[in-house]
Amino acid sequence: MSSTRTHLLVVLLAVALVVPLSAPPVVAAGDATPTLAPGHHQPAGSAASNGPVALDEPTLPAQVDDRPADPSTEDTLGYVAGYWYDDPLPVDDREGAHVPDEELEAVVYRSMARVETIRNRTFDRTPDVDVITRDEFRGETDDLFGNVTENETVLENVRYEALFMVPRETDAVESYKELYGGSVAGYYEPGTDQIVLVSDDLEDVEVDEITLGHELVHAMQDQRVGLDGFDRSTTNADAATNGLVEGEASFVDQRYAERCGAEWTCLEPGTSSSGSDISSWGQYFSMYMPYDEGPEFVASVYEQGGWDAVDALYDEPPTSASEVIHAGVDRDPVGVDVDDRSSGEWHPLAVNGSVSRLTMGEGTIVSMFADGASERSVPSVVPTREFFTADQEGRIEDIHYAQPESDGWAGGEMVVYATDARSAEESGFVWQTEWTSETDARAFRDAYLDLLSLHDAEPVDGRQNTLRIDSDYPGAYVLAQDGTTVTIVRAPSTDAIPEIREGAAPDGDHTIEHAVFGTAADGGTATDDEPGAGAPIPGFGPIVALVALLGAAGVAKRID
Repeated sequence: MSSTRTHLLVVLLAVALVVPLSAPPVVAAGDATPTLAPGHHQPAGSAASNGPVALDEPTLPAQVDDRPADPSTEDTLGYVAGYWYDDPLPVDDREGAHVPDEELEAVVYRSMARVETIRNRTFDRTPDVDVITRDEFRGETDDLFGNVTENETVLENVRYEALFMVPRETDAVESYKELYGGSVAGYYEPGTDQIVLVSDDLEDVEVDEITLGHELVHAMQDQRVGLDGFDRSTTNADAATNGLVEGEASFVDQRYAERCGAEWTCLEPGTSSSGSDISSWGQYFSMYMPYDEGPEFVASVYEQGGWDAVDALYDEPPTSASEVIHAGVDRDPVGVDVDDRSSGEWHPLAVNGSVSRLTMGEGTIVSMFADGASERSVPSVVPTREFFTADQEGRIEDIHYAQPESDGWAGGEMVVYATDARSAEESGFVWQTEWTSETDARAFRDAYLDLLSLHDAEPVDGRQNTLRIDSDYPGAYVLAQDGTTVTIVRAPSTDAIPEIREGAAPDGDHTIEHAVFGTAADGGTATDDEPGAGAPIPGFGPIVALVALLGAAGVAKRID
């Protein structure tokens, strides 16, 4: 799928899950394969920062008599097409959130007026809101993934094997498709002024007003700055952009939710106990990062300068996920260029005629290390207790993407290698990362070795710092640290490593002190109790995790 098509398919999604999911992965050349679309799926826990932030409340007439005699949609805050933000509607008095087609327009207008009161800005235009069936949306989903080429499939499979998120026997693109395919409740497509709601039953449409409000924020953003013009060339840049775009929308919709019930009557569908199974928690956490950290990032800017400061972010948006995770820290990514040292039958994998160079930032890396944190039976490098904050009943209150194993990320690049066979079995990668200090580089290196150990990696005798895995993520792996640079090479076999990268995995003894090589960092012998030796770290079971995220609404997060 071409990068042009990727750009055109960028949409803002809303999902109907009890746990957060991703915006649509779209496939194109380079690191945009698949990538988060710039926008919304309204996931669980996607609201604003921990603890409410007082907004600059606009001056709005408290009584109808105080309102202008001749209000206009264009100039009157909190008034759209004849509806004030606090007007009652016939649908308010009905059970559930069922909205007949003839009453949908009024619901949209009132929701627009409510977004205006919170964002203190009027809409330039009224977006169209359409409703399609679930089957129609699934057809669109199939079309979205229908043009994935052989090389693109290999690229994605190798990328997510390197991250230990999707094992060899699972197609990584299908894993993405599975994450959101049956869960989308609606989306906004930049440049079209169109919101689409997805319903299982067109005869009985339920509208989640908070989700609608969130999508309306995206329409307002698009009218103001144009959402299809931001840098999404890499996974890291995409996460940074989503941290701003989704951060603002979630920051607003949290305030919307706080007024529902207290000041406003809102349409809220009944909570469903059903949800999609999560096949890859690592992919899931990576996609969810902007929705968890983004609102806190926007809140920190708002606290300093109000909405003017938030508006200014769009002139100089964050360039790295690290700037979203560590609000207030400027950290432009360091340029990394993996030089080609391959030989023989190996060559860098090309997509659409050019070598694909992937940049996975801090959000993706910490998600890799936290992949097992939500499954009780799956070990994880980042322990559950460090990645989640839970209440006394075990319900998740917050997710912590700032972790010592990934905090010091400064830049990186991965190049996938393949033979003419172009298969997962005949593939490898060179992944070079830069860190802010040697200590940070060592923390990442050791955490990746922990990850290899958790997947039963065994040292290769006579080859320096080389390990072998025979199970779900098969291949030979070698790690090297040079100051602030860490380089990881994987190949199908030990002998193939120097063919992918000349000089890697030289003959000799292991020089890295780590439990996976049989020695602990202090020079001692590793024991079975050490995480580096493969001891599982307990996590939440999947059902508990779903309930936990569902229970987070009303703390600092919300769920639709």
